[in-house]
Amino acid sequence: MAKTSESESRNLLMRLREAMAGDDAGQARLDKITQLIADSMRCEVCSVYLFRDDETLELCATQGLNLESVHQTRMRIGEGLVGRVARYGKVVNTPDAPNAKGFRYMPETGEERYASFLGVPIQRLGEMLGVLVVQSKEGREFSSDAVYALEVVAMVIAEMTELGAFVGEGAALSPLHQQPVLMRGTIAQEGAVEGHVWLHEPRVVVTNPIADDPHRELERLHEAVEELRVGVDKMLEVTQTGDKEQLQVLEAYRMFANSKGWMRRMEEDIGRGLSAEAAVEKEQSQARARMGQVQDAYLRERLSDLDDLSNRLLRILTGQGSETGAELPEDPVLIARNIGPGELLEYGRNLRGIVLEEGSVGSHAAIIARALAIPLVVHTKRITTEALNGDHIMVDGEQGVVHLRPDDTVVSAFRDKIAMQAKAQERYASIRDKQALTRDGTRVHLVMNAGLMADLPSLENSGAEGVGLFRTELQFLVRNQMPKRSELVALYQRVLDAAGGKRVVFRTLDIGSDKVLPYMKPTDEPNPALGWRAIRVGLDKPGVMRMQLQALIRAANGRPLTVMFPFVAQFEEFRDAKAEVEKTLERERRLGHALPSKLEVGAMLETPSLAFAPQKFFDEVEFLSIGGNDLKQFFFAADRENERVRKRYDTLNVSYLSFIAQIVERCDNSRTPLSFCGEDAGRPIEAVCLAAMGLRVLSMRPASVGPVKSLLMRVDLNELRKIITDARHRGVQTVRPAVMQYLREL
Repeated sequence: MAKTSESESRNLLMRLREAMAGDDAGQARLDKITQLIADSMRCEVCSVYLFRDDETLELCATQGLNLESVHQTRMRIGEGLVGRVARYGKVVNTPDAPNAKGFRYMPETGEERYASFLGVPIQRLGEMLGVLVVQSKEGREFSSDAVYALEVVAMVIAEMTELGAFVGEGAALSPLHQQPVLMRGTIAQEGAVEGHVWLHEPRVVVTNPIADDPHRELERLHEAVEELRVGVDKMLEVTQTGDKEQLQVLEAYRMFANSKGWMRRMEEDIGRGLSAEAAVEKEQSQARARMGQVQDAYLRERLSDLDDLSNRLLRILTGQGSETGAELPEDPVLIARNIGPGELLEYGRNLRGIVLEEGSVGSHAAIIARALAIPLVVHTKRITTEALNGDHIMVDGEQGVVHLRPDDTVVSAFRDKIAMQAKAQERYASIRDKQALTRDGTRVHLVMNAGLMADLPSLENSGAEGVGLFRTELQFLVRNQMPKRSELVALYQRVLDAAGGKRVVFRTLDIGSDKVLPYMKPTDEPNPALGWRAIRVGLDKPGVMRMQLQALIRAANGRPLTVMFPFVAQFEEFRDAKAEVEKTLERERRLGHALPSKLEVGAMLETPSLAFAPQKFFDEVEFLSIGGNDLKQFFFAADRENERVRKRYDTLNVSYLSFIAQIVERCDNSRTPLSFCGEDAGRPIEAVCLAAMGLRVLSMRPASVGPVKSLLMRVDLNELRKIITDARHRGVQTVRPAVMQYLREL
């Protein structure tokens, strides 16, 4: 095949633009494009395959293959050479297609006559839309120039597909962003909501993928890149006194902004006939495709930096800033790739729900979403490329399912579910002021978790008897610098005032692991969940711990105060932390500040080691709270952020319940008050089983108090304990089936 020069590539793109500017329907336009490409690249065959669903490609247009096979030939992703291109997002270039690995003969197409095969992915921002193929009878490998030219054309086809240029009959040519889509993700905060999409970062739309004047496009690119570089330099100047991590990110930005390779590739794309915007997006698409295949966390972060920089450059070129003129809907469901805690708090309780393409169950965003009781689903692939501002959306945080642009059947079923939940909430409201008293007369105390002032009204509305866990780290996470002691004093005072005399358990700063402060030097640990975090940070950096203890004592101002240290793994750590409390009390007394009328100092039992601490620890600690989320992942050696393993292990596993029973027994023997705090405390079935094992205080999110209380009031803990004991003696792995049978018979 003849070498394709830059001018030929530009000519092809100009001819494509003329073809797309006509009034042809989508199918006719696609047919014309395949003819143009085959003619320009001197090939007998050009074919376009587009996805009709997530797993199936369909031949949508061809020049050279049997026309009867159009919309009839389909293949699964990974099937044949075309399917390989789609699966891996990589070019397949072979001079002998029939004998190439993976070749699949499609008799209806007549393609066995063609030896050479070149297939390139049609993709936009990492989303695979289809495959563009050229074939010839001559058995030869296509030149690198030919490959490059076809990639440029594929990029334009992707842009035009996004803009709806090829809409026609059938699933593969159905208009984008209009069809109902069901997406699955990971549950990060439960709840079911209906609303309309609000994109955190509105998509930049490239409406002019083909250049009129390459010289002018080069000028535009250079001007925009220069503006980008100046902007990055200014950010660096402002951040010079900031934390090291921010500086590293901005230095990475500067490196990419000044990258000669990045610039050269975009200039070459413009030379081939693309506009400046399309050249930037082509590089961005390829970076995103690589990002999906890179396992190394550092490289993924760098590719993510490049992706963010490309977005900035596109906004400069198009003038499409984050302010698009769209108004926040009355029932917004936030859609984003990821989001920080500060940004999320700016939206506040205005949001109905949140759906993230990335994120994690333990991320800052998840912590804030739980605090605000906003349903959150994470790991929802393609949501940012599929959703448009204003789209109707339904988020099922109970199942980790998102319905985008749902059809009437789904809407009806979903609204029935929401109505049932509303009825249940009415029922829970009727028992709000009643005690959680089981049928056998056992009293269980239900308290709530909190972390923001916005949580405190739920103390009365939910029927919770107090705050079993107030997360103090949220005030540190949402700032760019360490909060002042006076600010913390004012906040803790407002919390105690709002509690109206009910007990509030303040957990001291739990940072590290997945909660790294923006102004904290990153530790780059291989396994941060088992690393330098929580009490370990507090004891190594006692200045911060003392400041927080001072703020808590001054906020109490003579009232009772309860303090709990997180992630205590051994007796010595608790003793050292308790000594800091004593020193701080003495210092505050000398300064003339009022001391708490009563001070309780406890610990969270999140590591199995603490359950086997010396008896003296259980005698000295004033209360314990089982941190169920961490304890469970350490007990089963299963990372709760890892979807492959976290669901393999059941809270009602006999080994885990036996371990909980041992902790309860040790605390009963030493008369140490014990509670259970975590997601399982707020799940009614798990909660009644924990109560059956002897736990009498459960701490949960406010919305769970009603459902848990309702079930507790219906069960007999003696009967339930006998069922659990019998199941354990039978040697079963989990008591869940037996418990569910008992509950069904109630």
